Amino acid sequence: MGLRELKKQQTRELLADTAMGLFAERGFDRVTVVEVARAAGVSPNTVFNYFPTKEDLFFDRQDAVVAHLADVVRHRPAGRSAVDAVRADLLAAVAAGEPTVGLSPGMAAFWRIVSDSPALRARLLELGERAEAALAAVLAEESGAAPDDPLPHVLAGAVAGAHRAVLGEIRRAMVAGEPAGAVRTRVEAAVERAFGLLASGLADYPTAR
Repeated sequence: MGLRELKKQQTRELLADTAMGLFAERGFDRVTVVEVARAAGVSPNTVFNYFPTKEDLFFDRQDAVVAHLADVVRHRPAGRSAVDAVRADLLAAVAAGEPTVGLSPGMAAFWRIVSDSPALRARLLELGERAEAALAAVLAEESGAAPDDPLPHVLAGAVAGAHRAVLGEIRRAMVAGEPAGAVRTRVEAAVERAFGLLASGLADYPTAR
C-alpha cells in the first residue's frame, strides 16, 4: 500500500471510529454528519467523499459483508455444496467469535444502536437483500441457469435467509444480555440442524464446479 492509499485508509478509519463514538453516546439519529466532521477535525465534504450517507459511516464494512456469502460459495473446496460451504463458514465464524457474527459482548451496544434507529434497520434489510442477490448470481453462474430461471434466486433466498436468521438470533440474544457462551452453544446446534435440513435437499446444487 502506497503512502497516499495508507493516508486515505487512516482517514477512513478515523471518520468511522469518530462517528461510532458519537453514535454510541447519543444514538444514530441524534448525530449529524457535520458533528462527525467537527469531532474528526475535517470538513463535512471530506466525510461525504469517503461515506456518501450517514448510514455508510455506521456500516463502514458493508461491502465486505454483502460479498461474503457469494465469496464463500465461489471459493468453496471442490466437491462441497453451496449449503455445506455456508454452514461450515458460519460455524467457524461463531466458534471464533468473528466480529461480524456479533457474539462478542461489545457488539451488544452496536446492535442496540441499530435497534433504536429506523434508518439503520432499513439499511440492514437492504444489505441482506444485496447479499442474497450476490449469492444468487454465483448460483446462477455455476449452475448454468438461464437468465429467466428463478431457481437460483429462490434457493439463494433459502440459504441467505437461514444465514440471516441465525445472525438475527445472535443479535437478539446479545442485546437481551444473554451470556455469549450460552448463545454460542444454542446457535451452533440450530445451525447444524437448520443447514442439515437444507443440505438434504440441496446437497448437489449447484452441480457445476
